[in-house]
Amino acid sequence: MTPRIRHPYLDHPGPIPFAHRGGAADGLENTAFQFRQAVEAGYRYLETDVHATADGRLVAFHDMTLDRVTDGAGRIADLPWADVRHARVAGKEPVPLFEELLETFPEARWNIDVKAEPALLPLLELVERTDTWDRICVGSFSEARVMRAQRLAGPRLATSYGTRGVLNLRLRSWGVPAALRRSAVAAQVPEAQSGIPVVDHRFVRAAHAHGLQVHVWTVNEPDRMHRLLDLGVDGIMTDHIDTLRKVMEDRGTWV
Repeated sequence: MTPRIRHPYLDHPGPIPFAHRGGAADGLENTAFQFRQAVEAGYRYLETDVHATADGRLVAFHDMTLDRVTDGAGRIADLPWADVRHARVAGKEPVPLFEELLETFPEARWNIDVKAEPALLPLLELVERTDTWDRICVGSFSEARVMRAQRLAGPRLATSYGTRGVLNLRLRSWGVPAALRRSAVAAQVPEAQSGIPVVDHRFVRAAHAHGLQVHVWTVNEPDRMHRLLDLGVDGIMTDHIDTLRKVMEDRGTWV
């Protein structure tokens, strides 16, 4: 049984399609151009990552450094925004400020991986100032960081489990006693980790029994998408936004 909606962020009919980094398959991940492509394709849930520059500006970017995907170089945390703004993803598109993305796509909801501790307070301050609590879900591999976000923001902030929370939920699905943070609204997980399956019927049942949605990343093949939707997962994050839309259209679940 699908869990009841515990936060307005999750108010969506049927499984949620997430555009991972806007649809990273096109090579322009986490750019305003790529997010626009996803929105025009019908996506309303966009996944991104945030870092803070040396002068505290919040940018939508996955890596710690500019080197892999841009024509710039260096650690974002060591660079002022005046330098980061000149970098171009794939030599084409600028690195966006997250605040500008919030304004540019007012109907979109954002799943945000807080990649480093210095980005947390600027993110919460931005969400407070723009009153966009219903449009934001915060996650991180660091359980401590997500718990700190929840303590600072309270129940108005939707959060997912970090690594420890996911492990404890997996243990609970096997019948092993383990503590679960009740303030989370979702478990956002890979399909498998180090060759060990994470998402199966027991995991989904355990999550739903504790009022949690299950969102799986990053799924790009149609057969895997169908399998996960058959298991009853509540959301899929993909780089291949056209593929996921086609799968959900074929199943009658695309909204």
